[in-house]
Amino acid sequence: MIDILMSQFEGAFAENTLRAYRADFKVFSTWCNAHDIDPLNASPDDLATFVELEAEQRSTATIRRRIASISSLLKLNNYPDPTRAPEVILALKRIHRQKGRAQKQAYPLTKDILNKLLAVTTDDLIGARDRVMLLLGYNTMRRRSELCNFRFEDIESLPLGRTAIRLRFSKTDQFGEGKLLPLSPEVIAAIKDWRQTSGVETGRILREVTKKGSIKQHMRPGSISIRLKVLQLNARLDLPEALSGHSFRVGAAIDLLEAGESLEKIMLRGGWQSDATTLRYLRNWGACN
Repeated sequence: MIDILMSQFEGAFAENTLRAYRADFKVFSTWCNAHDIDPLNASPDDLATFVELEAEQRSTATIRRRIASISSLLKLNNYPDPTRAPEVILALKRIHRQKGRAQKQAYPLTKDILNKLLAVTTDDLIGARDRVMLLLGYNTMRRRSELCNFRFEDIESLPLGRTAIRLRFSKTDQFGEGKLLPLSPEVIAAIKDWRQTSGVETGRILREVTKKGSIKQHMRPGSISIRLKVLQLNARLDLPEALSGHSFRVGAAIDLLEAGESLEKIMLRGGWQSDATTLRYLRNWGACN
């Protein structure tokens, strides 16, 4: 069923969006099948019950995303959409009052933590790749999927000896208008070292490296969080939480604020379109009074 529903979406949405739609509707469909409910014709009461049961195990953010995914799949396939019915809206309001709407924030990877992670990178292919991952992630403040999509061909020389990398697509730029992100000398040096060490000149910059030294064509977004956890362990960093791919964005935003940068500049660097979103990042870590 899900393959039929998703068939017309290919090319219209970002890969991450499609993945979320597929995963969320699969959860809903599995629950419906277990209760003899047709997921394409579920009633508002059915969906409200699903929301309440999900609230026993999931965060409110996850539930909101699942409801949004279900709504999009049904509407765009011309099926009745029960997600805006009063029963569902009230169920969501109840769980928000019970559990709150706050989302768990990634632990910030600030400059001091970045330097400690860089210090434990190894002197081999994996280490060269990890140094690019760390510096490119912190410098560009990009999401995991965006980091993994950067290509050597995206690097451009600018006037006055500066260098930038072109972000062709992003979560807030689904139609590929693109933007140039400046690269620091440290990032450029790390990319040059990775290029020379790996022998890779074209295609994706970040790539998986096997234990035997084989280099794959790309790096999966989930691998970034895995590598950060490994480096955190190797650096013996006793942090309240494990670092994740989103830690780059939070940490760099805090560093920019403490360096005296304006909110507008931070929003521009991080690609945030809403000042409320940016302030949530900063307030959560006590960076704003």
